[in-house]
Amino acid sequence: MPEESINHINFDELNQKALSQPLIQHIYTADPSAHVFNGKIYIYPSHDVDAGEAFDDLGSHFAMEDYHVISMDSPTSEAKDNGVALHVNDVPWAKKQMWAPDAAEKDGKYFLFFPAKGHDGIFRIGVAVSNSPVGPFTAQAEAIKNSFSIDPAVFKDTGDSYYMYFGGIWGGQLQRWRNGSFNTTQPESPTAHLPKENEPALCAKVVRLTDDLLEFSEEPKDVLILDETDNPLLQGDTKRRFFEASWMHKYNGKYYFSYSTGDTHFICYAIGDNPYGPFKYAGRILNPVVGWTSHHSIVEFEGEWYLFYHDSSLSKGVTHLRSIKVTKLIHDENGFIKTINPYGDLKAVV
Repeated sequence: MPEESINHINFDELNQKALSQPLIQHIYTADPSAHVFNGKIYIYPSHDVDAGEAFDDLGSHFAMEDYHVISMDSPTSEAKDNGVALHVNDVPWAKKQMWAPDAAEKDGKYFLFFPAKGHDGIFRIGVAVSNSPVGPFTAQAEAIKNSFSIDPAVFKDTGDSYYMYFGGIWGGQLQRWRNGSFNTTQPESPTAHLPKENEPALCAKVVRLTDDLLEFSEEPKDVLILDETDNPLLQGDTKRRFFEASWMHKYNGKYYFSYSTGDTHFICYAIGDNPYGPFKYAGRILNPVVGWTSHHSIVEFEGEWYLFYHDSSLSKGVTHLRSIKVTKLIHDENGFIKTINPYGDLKAVV
């Protein structure tokens, strides 16, 4: 949400109507990736700090430098901050901007996947390993080979296969990789190198990971989202096309790819028959929240489904100071997800 519009919001009324209150209030947290490990919920968010950077469309004001892991016994229990799990100073290849992470478990080890800008100013994706879901995590010396952009989300499918979904346009730099290498022209422009409005929209990427979860096992592929006529969504279809914040969950044998539309502030989803897609656009999961950005995860706990998300209500609309929340998510009898209004009958001003 543009910062100039926050004066139009009555935050007391909004918070009274909100479906959920912030899970953690002593620090600002965002981009929650939630998982159930050993019967307990672990949330891997980014950690918002006020670094004094000016607001811009490249996300320079999102200057996060470490990760905390939040744990909960259930979606309604108290959330616990387990302290710093990984700091940028402990990542040899990374310089700054530890943005939205994710995690996975395999054979008793826990893997934290995270984007960061290297010393060359280019986003890559790294991985760190721990014997505990709350860390501390030890980062690999180098970023994942051939990785790029932001917002890794790792999905474990049946058969012990792990897939990473990633990518984000504008400040996430995905558009600069359209030709297979990083385009350095017009470096200060967040929208340079995007497709034209009547061209197919840029896609998130999907790649299967190696057995040790430390590298890509193949070249990343496009996550193709189709419209009702089985044509790719267009760049100008800003209320439906992919922007950032990939997530994957599986329900009744179908694969649900969900994502943020970024500058139009929706969490949308599309359904496919396999982890690679293509995926058919199916609707909206979450209407706009206060704070411009929208980023989420979806997890099942004891037979119920939950949406983890964030907003900026605690910071009274400050875009880069967000707080993670949770609410129930419902699949209807046909497998479609019921759209969630985060503030009941109130709407966020965007």
